Amino acid sequence: MSEGGKNKIKPVLAKPFLKWAGGKRQLLQQFQHLYPPGLKNKNIKNYYEPFLGSGAVFFDVVQQFKIENSYLYDVNEELVLVWKVIQQDVHKLLEFLHRYEKSYLQLDTKQRSEYFYEQRTNFNLQRFNIGYQCYHENWIPRAAQLIFLNKTCFNGLYRVNSKGEFNTPIGDYSHPTICDADNLLSVASLLGNATIQYAGFNTVKKDVLSSSFVYFDPPYRPISKTAVFTSYSKFVFNDREQIELARIFKELDKAGASIMLSNSDPKNIIAGDEFFDDLYKDYNIVRVDASRKINSRADLRGAIKEIVITNYKLAPG
Repeated sequence: MSEGGKNKIKPVLAKPFLKWAGGKRQLLQQFQHLYPPGLKNKNIKNYYEPFLGSGAVFFDVVQQFKIENSYLYDVNEELVLVWKVIQQDVHKLLEFLHRYEKSYLQLDTKQRSEYFYEQRTNFNLQRFNIGYQCYHENWIPRAAQLIFLNKTCFNGLYRVNSKGEFNTPIGDYSHPTICDADNLLSVASLLGNATIQYAGFNTVKKDVLSSSFVYFDPPYRPISKTAVFTSYSKFVFNDREQIELARIFKELDKAGASIMLSNSDPKNIIAGDEFFDDLYKDYNIVRVDASRKINSRADLRGAIKEIVITNYKLAPG
């Protein structure tokens, strides 16, 4: 019992609410040794993440360190919509998710399949009726529908085809958690001081303030010709964009920001591929262990190396 005779309820630590290709939850323990020293000594007050995705690093940083303002960006308009709904209308969102969970879990296998594909078709058709630029009440059921599909589709994989249609098939889950109320409420509480934008990585240049930490997690450079997975959004991210990102990295370095960037390591396939080593030769490059599952080749789904680039010196050990 706590003082006053009341039990203290330990707050739920927020974690990613979507499973997203390229998510960093598996790397957080290694990343914690790679964060800038300014976080620990409380000199960094502002956090920027131009490729937000599932937000694993965002959650890790803002729950460990004293961050006053967060600036979160992504070019996937559906993803930005969900983040903004959680920030602004989490309780209404939970009502929709509860109904999805109640309806779905009482169905048999055949009925679940029919229900899933009905929702997927509706999701794709309704995208033409969503105004993604201005927040609207119709964003709330849209966000709930995306979370439902993410929790029940194959491997939780968000993927679109050339027409922009979500096309991942149904997954095989006996009891998926569709309405994780405790986590979503915790996520909403962390977004109180966050600015969430539908914007590309270039936008960060004009937004960065002093005492800032910028984390870049761009679409990974394919580790083989058969490993291409660029369907998170309608935008292509190739070597030209990787080079432009390196230019932005250098600009922010000159502006005094602490910067960390992660990417695939091309040396997993070609030992002599110096693409990133040359591109970031003036900065610190370390390699970390990872496990990648999104690949058409089974032999490339196990342990691999990924690279982390920083513009600050890392603590020994």
